[in-house]
Amino acid sequence: MREAPADYLEFAVARSGPLFRTACLLTGDWHLAEDLVQETLAKMYRSWRRISRAESPVAYANTVLVRTYVSQRRRRSSTERPSDRLPDAAGPAPDAELRMALLDGLARLTAKDRAVLVLRYWEDRSVEETAHVLKQSPGAVRTRSTRALRRLRTLLGTELADLTA
Repeated sequence: MREAPADYLEFAVARSGPLFRTACLLTGDWHLAEDLVQETLAKMYRSWRRISRAESPVAYANTVLVRTYVSQRRRRSSTERPSDRLPDAAGPAPDAELRMALLDGLARLTAKDRAVLVLRYWEDRSVEETAHVLKQSPGAVRTRSTRALRRLRTLLGTELADLTA
């Protein structure tokens, strides 16, 4: 087996943390997030020569992560069930209850709705960037964002209002 190029190793070490945080938000599960990041980095490694010459390997990695997540959600066996257990927090957060409520709400959305909300509002991407990653038109992203936010608000109901008041 050949050794990984130094620039790939440097990239993987630098991007693992941010990819993992995004994967945690997408999957809602620490272990699934680790698997998602690992699969993303493996895909990146297979094509590293081409990717490293691209304009933005970071954007490419984020795109691979989201597409792999959506693809996995489509393939998920009907016998698998998401867990209601959330990973241990790294440290106390001042708004832990709000965070937990939002994570729970995100977990109850469809994979595509969750992906749009995470990309648009957690990663603060533009409509155009989100559309590019998800292979959708900007109009479709705007519509899905609006509808996904409405669904999230409906799911959280008065719980969100109580936590933000």
